[in-house]
Amino acid sequence: MARAALNWTLADLADASGVHRNTISNFETGKYAGSEEALAAIRAALESAGIVFIDQNGAGPGVRLRDRIG
Repeated sequence: MARAALNWTLADLADASGVHRNTISNFETGKYAGSEEALAAIRAALESAGIVFIDQNGAGPGVRLRDRIG
């Protein structure tokens, strides 16, 4: 959902995070849990682009775009 919110392709996220796009694809489809390093790089890239991760709050975890002012 985070990648979709940014309208990013797998290649966009791979470029931004330094993680191979096949690794990202396998993580997104549940084929691979992902290494801690890869997940941290992906999360950092998404947060840098404006994604806010929402902890589980009864309705489950989620993401949203950070408010952009000015």
